[in-house]
Amino acid sequence: MIILGIDPGYAIVGYGVADYDKNRFTVLAHGAVTTDADMSFPERLSVIYNRISEIIDTYNIDVMAVERLYFTTNQKTAIDVSQARGVILLAGQENGVAVYEYTPLQVKQATVGYGKATKKQVMEMTARILNLQTTIKLDDTADALAVAICHGFSSRSIINVK
Repeated sequence: MIILGIDPGYAIVGYGVADYDKNRFTVLAHGAVTTDADMSFPERLSVIYNRISEIIDTYNIDVMAVERLYFTTNQKTAIDVSQARGVILLAGQENGVAVYEYTPLQVKQATVGYGKATKKQVMEMTARILNLQTTIKLDDTADALAVAICHGFSSRSIINVK
């Protein structure tokens, strides 16, 4: 199963592509879709939609796992990220990819075993699980790979059997 993990945003969308087979992960790609602050917001959304669609096509994605939003302070940012998240979900839907959503708590629980793990702990465990030589430097990309891991582990659960 080829999983596209996504950490949504509108300036930076972290992504990680992993093949999950026989309880093992192989990283196929990871990085970030970035948009310039001087672009109009609709242009930024278009870039995100198009780039996510390209990734889906390039790697023959089977499923997309997207982190659910959790905001406590900045409502303007939450609304803008929600709109970006919407075009990400649309890219999955329009490209025929099953879309699953996970809370930050679920992602931390799946990768570290503790729902209140720190970013550093998640990054370190993500690198270990994926057999990477070093931790991923960009938080958004590391988070996206952690979301992919979460889906891989969750897909074995009877809860996700359709």
